Amino acid sequence: MDYPITAAVRKLRAAKVEFSPHLYNYVEKGGTRASAAALDVPEHAVIKTLLFETDAAKPFIVLMHGDRQVSAKELARQIGAKSIRTCSPNTAQRVTGYLVGGTSPFGAKTKTPVYVEKSVFKLPLIYINGGKRGFLVSMPPETLRKVLKVEEVEVGLETAT
Repeated sequence: MDYPITAAVRKLRAAKVEFSPHLYNYVEKGGTRASAAALDVPEHAVIKTLLFETDAAKPFIVLMHGDRQVSAKELARQIGAKSIRTCSPNTAQRVTGYLVGGTSPFGAKTKTPVYVEKSVFKLPLIYINGGKRGFLVSMPPETLRKVLKVEEVEVGLETAT
């Protein structure tokens, strides 16, 4: 299968880890619900890459289940920040080099801390952005630890449907 060779793909190849590419028709503002439906996988296994910044404007990445939200208050407490907020799309793009909707934790332009919701590691397989809209890569969650320096957090909230 032909798939895009993004900075994320280059990073995964350089780390010599196995992953499978998955292309789908990107839906503007469709989020993980749309990608999970397109790939016929549980939304819980689709991991979103979110960019936040601390009150001191220090950006960081949070990897969260597609069907969960991040408790900003709890995350700030766990990482020792006064407060946190989501980054603007411009800041997110400047920090990662990726367009919103195509943000991958792999191959980001700027080295930033990466926090992962602890329960992600309980999944047999995760689907995470490969660095382009409409492109996910699947892998065992342990791959995150092999490729990135990650810290586990417990900040997931059930999303109201």
